[in-house]
Amino acid sequence: MRTPAVLPPVTTRSTVPVLRRRDTVLDFDLRGDAGPAVVQLHGLTSSRAREDLIAVDLVGELDGCRVLRYDARGHGRSTGPRDATAYGWPTLADDLLALVAHVFPGEQVHGVGSSMGSATLLHAAPASPSSFAGLTLCIPPTVWETRVAQGAAYEDCAVVVETQGVDALVEAGRAAPHPPAENPDKPVTWPDVAIDLLPTVFRGAALTDLPDRSVLAGLDVPALILAWIEDPAHPVSTSEQLHDLLPHSELVVARTHPDVRLWPAMVAEHVHRDAPVTPG
Repeated sequence: MRTPAVLPPVTTRSTVPVLRRRDTVLDFDLRGDAGPAVVQLHGLTSSRAREDLIAVDLVGELDGCRVLRYDARGHGRSTGPRDATAYGWPTLADDLLALVAHVFPGEQVHGVGSSMGSATLLHAAPASPSSFAGLTLCIPPTVWETRVAQGAAYEDCAVVVETQGVDALVEAGRAAPHPPAENPDKPVTWPDVAIDLLPTVFRGAALTDLPDRSVLAGLDVPALILAWIEDPAHPVSTSEQLHDLLPHSELVVARTHPDVRLWPAMVAEHVHRDAPVTPG
């Protein structure tokens, strides 16, 4: 019998700070009281707590910054509706822009997003380019032509949860091949989404995609793109297309885990290089 490496993250909601929206309550935290404004976004089925468990901290080497972290709708300590269309990337981008305006009113921020978080940023930045001083797009997911097959995979995940339970989903993920640059000591974790909501979140991910290429080609915001090899859900081809499209982008491809361990320092350099002058 499989023995899990860690217990599932606790998802009891805190009372503050939160941002209440029409159909969700976003739970967030803020560290630092001076310097550039930064917002960090997690990936699908993850959360702040889950990223802490698996030691995913792209902003871990950021000093002298104000760092906003939050759980996306339906994830972690944030609430969400039972409507798949409410989990598309444009809706997540709308949440992000509302939260940034709430926490950093009138300021530019540097967005740091992993997977779903990077896709959220690529909807939010074209919608409000003046809100962003820079973007860090970490392992961008399948998009455009590769999104169709991934959407079918998400539907399969939803069915597994509904028919076999979340443990079966976790076991399948554990047994699947992993990118060679991923942390070999990463613990087994459960999705940080309520079990009864998880199939809806998967189906919402299956329905969504990036904006048209022409929209991204006009995005005048500096972008650092961090990719790794041999990951069908986060193919290098996505990162290469984004690098070709975004007018001011840099692409870094990791092949080993030591390569990935260099990413936080790259993010710190990117944030401070493109940081706007802060008030006061």
